Amino acid sequence: MRRSSKVILLAGGVMLAAPLVAQTKPAQTGDVPLIERAKLFGNPTKTAGKLSPDGKWITYIAPRDGVLNVWVAPAADPAAAKPLTAEKTRPIRQTFWSPDSKQVLFINDKGGDENFLLYGVDVNSGKERAFTPFEKTRVIPLGFSTTIKDRILIGVNNRDPRWHDVHSLDLNTGKLTLVFKNDGYSSFQADDQLNLRLAAKPRPDAGSDWFRVVNNVPEAKPVVSFGLDDSQTTYPLGFTTDGKTLYWTDSRNRDRAAIFAQDVASGKMTAVGESAKADVDSGLFDPKTGKLQAYSDDYLKSEYRPVDDSIRADLDFLKSQNKGEFSVTSRTDADDRWLVAFDPVSAPPSTWVYDRGSKKLTQLYIARPELVGAPLVPMWPQELKARDGLTLTSYLTLPKGADANGDGKADKPVPMVLWVHGGPWARDGYGYNSYHQWFANRGYAVLSVNYRGSTGFGKGFVTAGDLQWGRKMHDDLIDAVDWAVKSGVTTKDKVAIGGGSYGGYATLAGVTMTPDTFACGVDIVGPSNLQTLLKTIPPYWEAVKLQFYKRMGDPTTEAGRALLTERSPLTYVDKIKVPLLIGQGANDPRVNVAESDQIVAAMQAKKIPVTYVLFPDEGHGFARPVNSIAFNAVAENFLAGCLGGRAEPIGGALTGSTAQVKAGGHYVKGVAATPAAPVAGN
Repeated sequence: MRRSSKVILLAGGVMLAAPLVAQTKPAQTGDVPLIERAKLFGNPTKTAGKLSPDGKWITYIAPRDGVLNVWVAPAADPAAAKPLTAEKTRPIRQTFWSPDSKQVLFINDKGGDENFLLYGVDVNSGKERAFTPFEKTRVIPLGFSTTIKDRILIGVNNRDPRWHDVHSLDLNTGKLTLVFKNDGYSSFQADDQLNLRLAAKPRPDAGSDWFRVVNNVPEAKPVVSFGLDDSQTTYPLGFTTDGKTLYWTDSRNRDRAAIFAQDVASGKMTAVGESAKADVDSGLFDPKTGKLQAYSDDYLKSEYRPVDDSIRADLDFLKSQNKGEFSVTSRTDADDRWLVAFDPVSAPPSTWVYDRGSKKLTQLYIARPELVGAPLVPMWPQELKARDGLTLTSYLTLPKGADANGDGKADKPVPMVLWVHGGPWARDGYGYNSYHQWFANRGYAVLSVNYRGSTGFGKGFVTAGDLQWGRKMHDDLIDAVDWAVKSGVTTKDKVAIGGGSYGGYATLAGVTMTPDTFACGVDIVGPSNLQTLLKTIPPYWEAVKLQFYKRMGDPTTEAGRALLTERSPLTYVDKIKVPLLIGQGANDPRVNVAESDQIVAAMQAKKIPVTYVLFPDEGHGFARPVNSIAFNAVAENFLAGCLGGRAEPIGGALTGSTAQVKAGGHYVKGVAATPAAPVAGN
């Protein structure tokens, strides 16, 4: 892990470089058109399509006056779409239909504060209503029904920011009726009659106890209990419509989670969906009966596996179309039509209407039509080995000039970006990836690694990351870079690391704890001090706080505080010797802006160069495309100076955003003369 080499760090990934050896040059891209940043990171033309339950309407999210809004169209005439909402600044990113198909519901926050409120828009009149007009409140949708059309269940934490009280929301009148006053329960499960049936309470060991709920009162004795090891991989998925069967994702008494069907009357659990190599936690359920019809097996790639013949022919037909990996994203209550998304990876994803009766596919939209015909490249799944034998499922993308025959094997070494995912309790997966395509188009290889602690590969893989921030989790990234060097993908002197959230932390750890390993780093909203990080997590994470303590370090004990200090990049700031770029949202509720401010201040105090870009209207990441484009404009020019790849000039990218270059703009070509933009309204 600690070897004398140089690597470049980018928020979300780690790249290694060795002591000066053979010169590594970016892939020859002279005959490969440069893909404009805006085509990769600007607004999609259309996205997030959904069929109304009654099948009469289709909604999707698309730009209106440059901001993502909700659009609706008759299902029989998608070309007759009209905008339903008129957000002026903050893009809408999540929508769902009311069960009666009369309203489109959506949640949105202000300036990235993650205080998501619930809104509804009448499809016919266009009238918009705020269902939860509260301050400093985060709404969680909890229960929808196929038989009760005029109500849903939601969780609202306006009384106590730590806990969400359960309310019944009348969608016609907007009336909220308290169902359950929450004094310490983390999760709930309702049935199709919108009756609370289960409630979970966190345990002192960071596990959970699930209690049966009768007449909105939890029983005294839990029906399901588990400790920390199963906390990421055991939870209910939902009841069948008749309430007689409850589906669980469950890893108890096994390593990889499987889907189990529990007979409610007897309590008997029966495995109905499992994988040899991956956790199984999602599937397709009959919209009428709620019964599982197929589950998703996602190891290197994702594939549906039917559990009966009810939709087997449909899945076989969709697979036979050879349009890429596919997922069923929406179904009508009658189950006669589906929306299906196809992802060919080396072409932009598209969404189609599938008529089950006629076995006919009709294209609804291409998410980014401006990328049709662009020089996109494949993604290659890999199984790498960590130094202690753990398998690291990873994804490699090569620039065209480094893989002339398209076999996924590098023809020659090129500079590489190690792009590290956030979480860390999340995972990288196979599919179209704007960052991979962007870096490859600039002449770099790209590697994303599911390091230990990542989810989806069994609870043992998750727990292998416990208390290993900056240690074995970081070793996995180093081992992946070593693999890339040995495989001829890159050389040790031409690797960059970057990523967001935990990926940002990995970047900071790379340039401080392994200061001779990376050539440079790009940190997006990464924590620099694990103690201050844990002091400022949002109050609604109270239920999972103990999991953070058990998996990162316990700030309530002397030993835990010592561990957190030891694993904090801020502790080793004087070790930084390579270029570093930091991007941060001022309103980030997860990784407070102080995490970036304090490491920048410490570097400035020691006269260590750093470039710092702050966005006053963003939170944990950059939701507004104009801001994402601005930061990426800085990042690619930063990397060009570090790795030698090509870059689209910054031009006016920053002036159209809210970017404030707080430090070190003169270290990046095209940034120094760009003034900070005024703060936009939320």
